[in-house]
Amino acid sequence: MGLTEPDLNPWPVTIATYNIHSAVGTDRKFAPERIVGVLQEIQADIVALQEVPLGGSHFPNVLEMIQQKTGYFAVEGFTFAVSGRRYGNAVISRYPIVEHRSIDLSFGSREPRGALDADINCHGHPLRVIATHLGLGIGERQEQIRKLLQVFDTDQMPVILLGDVNEWFIWGRSLKWLVSHFEAVPAPATFPSRWPLLPLDRIWIRPRHRLVHVNVHATPLSRVASDHLPLIAHIDG
Repeated sequence: MGLTEPDLNPWPVTIATYNIHSAVGTDRKFAPERIVGVLQEIQADIVALQEVPLGGSHFPNVLEMIQQKTGYFAVEGFTFAVSGRRYGNAVISRYPIVEHRSIDLSFGSREPRGALDADINCHGHPLRVIATHLGLGIGERQEQIRKLLQVFDTDQMPVILLGDVNEWFIWGRSLKWLVSHFEAVPAPATFPSRWPLLPLDRIWIRPRHRLVHVNVHATPLSRVASDHLPLIAHIDG
């Protein structure tokens, strides 16, 4: 009997975005192990994380903990520090992250924001993932989206924009610009996690036909681990 060739077809790829709220749950307890538990429930191939504690001043690096527990590749996108504690975005992936870049989305005197732009190699099939967490002000979000859309200048690989966009008004300019660039996508509510009412977390892909299905991961653990529920999308080849 000959050797079986390994299955190197990654499709469909499962993508998720998850605002982990600094690993502080709806019960106000700091419990990174619950975030790890939710990620293990999801079993996504690639996850964008927001509000990630990145260590400093004797404070745990939650991203390192997640990487150790999951065995995924991980990159951070530092955005700001408070009292010596570092926070930012992150991308974790079961596939190698071959390159990553930080995009500064800071706006005036508001809390610094950013995006993490990562190239991922899915068994020879490249994906570009841009993970972000946008601001709370309308004008702030509009300027941040203008900056983000300027980086979508490649047709060399599928491009995925995902994260907490802090926008729920479907007729607002911010979402109109994104829809005009990516086409409309399903937007189920993800916030607050106990009784989700607002679709703050979004996943877009270009080309649009690669997006097969979008759903929210709502379980007893995910409803308490963070104030956001994870949003999951399935991408086909």
